Amino acid sequence: MRKRDERLFGTNGVRGIANKELTPDMALLLGKVIGTMIDGRIAVGCDARFSSPMMKSAVIAGILSTGSSAVDTGIITTPGLQYYVRHRVDGGVMVTASHNPREYNGIKFMLGDGREFTREMDRKAEDLYFSGDFRVAGWNGVGDVTVDSTALDLYISGIIEKVNVEEIRERKFTVVVDPGNGAGALTTPEILKKLGCRVLTINGHLDGGFPGRQPEPEEHALDDLKKMVIESGADFGVAHDGDADRAVFVDEKGRFVKEDVELAIFAREYVRERKGGRVVTPVSSSRVVEDVVRYEGGEVIYTEVGSPAVAEVMLKENAVFGGEGNGGLIFPEHQLCRDGGMAVAKMLEMILTKPLSEYVSEIPEYVMLKEKVPCRDKDKLLEGLREEFSEGNFTDGVRIDYEDGWLLIRPSGTEPIARVFAEAETIERARDLMQFGKNVVKKILNGG
Repeated sequence: MRKRDERLFGTNGVRGIANKELTPDMALLLGKVIGTMIDGRIAVGCDARFSSPMMKSAVIAGILSTGSSAVDTGIITTPGLQYYVRHRVDGGVMVTASHNPREYNGIKFMLGDGREFTREMDRKAEDLYFSGDFRVAGWNGVGDVTVDSTALDLYISGIIEKVNVEEIRERKFTVVVDPGNGAGALTTPEILKKLGCRVLTINGHLDGGFPGRQPEPEEHALDDLKKMVIESGADFGVAHDGDADRAVFVDEKGRFVKEDVELAIFAREYVRERKGGRVVTPVSSSRVVEDVVRYEGGEVIYTEVGSPAVAEVMLKENAVFGGEGNGGLIFPEHQLCRDGGMAVAKMLEMILTKPLSEYVSEIPEYVMLKEKVPCRDKDKLLEGLREEFSEGNFTDGVRIDYEDGWLLIRPSGTEPIARVFAEAETIERARDLMQFGKNVVKKILNGG
């Protein structure tokens, strides 16, 4: 059990090694937390990890003890559950560690509109967790639990309604899907089939041990996907993380599309189609996004790192598009959350015009470096950064923009480290910025 002086919620909910750092006892208390905060029907879903049924059962028990009711949707993608919550119930809980390794699991809360809890609501949930001031139902007032097996169908239908179905079906695209043995195996192939595609799969069966690859769809783990795209003559390949809220792509030539380039492609198309508009993305995103959005007459608004922050600002600013440079894209006309399934459907719509490789070739190239520096005194670091870079952007840590690149230094919300990002047009300049950033962190923490 975690201590009161420890952070419970990270960037996306509570995560830890299953049955060690994240236990069923904690899951039970977290169920009590959301059951206390949301009086009504709460949907609970999970990914395919071995520990997920155990954690889901504990969460449901906690919810019922408060007098709220639970709807068990079974194994589902995170955006699938969010869509269901938005249309059918009052709140939601997803049991998933998303892209984290197989031994991890996690729990994240959802508002009635399907969005993840904001940072402010996470803090309130954390305070309630440690105070233990839960709502307790009497013996005859506990909630009830029902099972709804229609959640996936509802989600898939919702995606189909948002794209140009007839034109996509006429083209009979071929797509290779690698859901990584995760929950996306239940959704993306079905979405593609309903859109008239020939679908080939790798790691297409559910397996909580993730035997094909780790849940995070990193380029080095996608060699089989690249190979199958080339051999099958597919129009593109797509890979998901464990809960399919992210999607990364391989073009028709078998080349991995960098996540920042992917974000820029979608952002540009959305702004171009609407002749302007706001795009929301974290301060850690590549400048290439701002380059292409500005060129099309749009505006980029930067947020803290994390999709809940992006979604919250998108709602406030009535943004046309948003997302992160990790394959997490948010399509506001569908729902305000990262959605790997929707990304695949919208990709089909885009390649009606030209191949994916041509979209990629139109995006400027930058070099981004990311490193970690030990940091146990985050307040001291932030105070020092404010003195060092008084004109910087302090949305999350500090971002300093130069004519030929930018530097971001931000303390991690979950680990005793500082993350340093440096981007420039050349590797040499990116390395110089990175070294400068690391030196600044060490100077502040070591007292000069």
